[in-house]
Amino acid sequence: MTESDQAAQAAAVFQAFDYGYGEVRRQVQGLTDHEYFWEPVPDCWTVKSVDGRLVADFIPRAEPPPFTTVAWRMWHIAVDCFDSYSQRAFGTSGSGLAEDTFVDTAAEAVEVLERSVDHFIDAMKGHEDLWQPVGPAFGPFAEASHVDLILHTYRELVHHGAEIAMMRDLYRLRV
Repeated sequence: MTESDQAAQAAAVFQAFDYGYGEVRRQVQGLTDHEYFWEPVPDCWTVKSVDGRLVADFIPRAEPPPFTTVAWRMWHIAVDCFDSYSQRAFGTSGSGLAEDTFVDTAAEAVEVLERSVDHFIDAMKGHEDLWQPVGPAFGPFAEASHVDLILHTYRELVHHGAEIAMMRDLYRLRV
């Protein structure tokens, strides 16, 4: 693949990402704290205060996977995905939050989401060679390219963004 072809493909990937990200940003506009923490079924994973800090529930590979609140889904996108990937790829994160830590208001969550996604995408747009492997920090995915990582984050963003939109519809229409 020529350098020109790579540049054209990268531009197309970033254009698609920007469109999907715009849709998710539209879906979280006006999110209320009550929607953010709403638990439509018992035993939802959420974000809650534990020993004086706000943390997201998480057990790797929980079976069956629990239903999650909008708060949990926003933590997953912002911190568990984008910040984690930024930290491993570039040594920095957009939010400064780590692992299971998150925030206790919808407005803060929207800001953290925007900072995390913007930081990741800006770093990727400034990266010299998007086709080089992401490296050992990504474990079994070490040989995947940075373009592969961008596409994976796009899938995470759109997938969980759609879930957030559905949760907001259910909240609005609840009986």
